[in-house]
Amino acid sequence: MTRCFISLDLPEPVVEEIKKIQETLQKQNLFKGKLTEKEHLHLTLKFLGEIDEEAVEKVKERLKEIKIKKFDAAINKIGIFSPQHIRIIWLQLEGADELQKEIDDALQELFPKEHRFMGHITIARVRNIEDKKKLITFLENYDLENLKKQKIPVHEFFLKKSVLTPQGPSYSDLGVFLLG
Repeated sequence: MTRCFISLDLPEPVVEEIKKIQETLQKQNLFKGKLTEKEHLHLTLKFLGEIDEEAVEKVKERLKEIKIKKFDAAINKIGIFSPQHIRIIWLQLEGADELQKEIDDALQELFPKEHRFMGHITIARVRNIEDKKKLITFLENYDLENLKKQKIPVHEFFLKKSVLTPQGPSYSDLGVFLLG
């Protein structure tokens, strides 16, 4: 069984801006946890979970059939999934909805459609937090202007394998899918 997800890689200037946000978060000391390593920053379009080799091949076949044009996207928001149980701090990408829908449609026979799923970039994993309200207020007021200006050209997407280790996750490409 292989733990898999579908994602977009991020250009270096965007990664550098994200690192600045992470450094600011760290300096604020608003939570205990782990920042996502620079080489692991990516936009998750769909998480597939643990799948067997046969399913991996079917996924590749279906993803090859996706025919949409290259496009530009941009980061438009920083936030958390649940104020009650803060576990992840993320950035949201605007402009990848069509690709995400195409992926969902292509894989609907293999995986249920995710109506609630939001494409996101995990920038930190939260283990412990003393003042939730303070973190939420900080995120709501954070100025993303430099990041919003950065266009993210999307020319391809990836099927990735994730191996979880005590040192953290390790990702490798199982497939690269070019857009028209």
